[in-house]
Amino acid sequence: MSGVVAVIDYGMGNLHSVASALAHVGADKVVVTHDEREIRRADRVVFPGVGAIRDCMSEIRRLQCDELLAQALTEQHVPVLAICVGLQALMTRSEENGGIDCLDIIDGEVRFFGNPLTNDAGERLKVPHMGWNEVHQTRAHPLWNGIDDGSRFYFVHSYYVHATNRDLVAGSVQYGVSADAALARDNLFAVQFHPEKSADAGLRLLQNFLEWNGTP
Repeated sequence: MSGVVAVIDYGMGNLHSVASALAHVGADKVVVTHDEREIRRADRVVFPGVGAIRDCMSEIRRLQCDELLAQALTEQHVPVLAICVGLQALMTRSEENGGIDCLDIIDGEVRFFGNPLTNDAGERLKVPHMGWNEVHQTRAHPLWNGIDDGSRFYFVHSYYVHATNRDLVAGSVQYGVSADAALARDNLFAVQFHPEKSADAGLRLLQNFLEWNGTP
């Protein structure tokens, strides 16, 4: 049973598409909120995000969503899933917007893909990285259950994550560079792609999240 899933709302991104996908795969109840009381009562927490990191970090801090996230991770110790800019916000610092300090929950950088960006054959690649790409599972994790290695997920991003501790990398994606597609630590799983837009593989990952007890 999934219990209550709280989607942290700091006003950035289509949070209701995430909520709808969670309901579709069997969540008992999904609330989109930044109310501390509702998040404290939640059995699972989702930390999504879309947009420029400067604006996201400003709203995260203004609404004290950084404190709510820390509470979920360390006090409640419930399963937490971060998505897209939600992943990038966890890092130490981002190169976007001239350099922005992030939450420093995970040590590492958010880097620009580069312009020009080329593949191994020397062909130009468009930035942002937008569309379907294969995710290679670099370590086992309950959220990969039933998902084939190399399954395709949907991405939209101009900046990519590089974690300092490579043992935290649960999935990688190749797009001119090797980028971290998924990071995992304790009761946290964080992805650069959008599972809610990633068809069967994405829905399976969300279903796995609902069944996960937070143990790696």
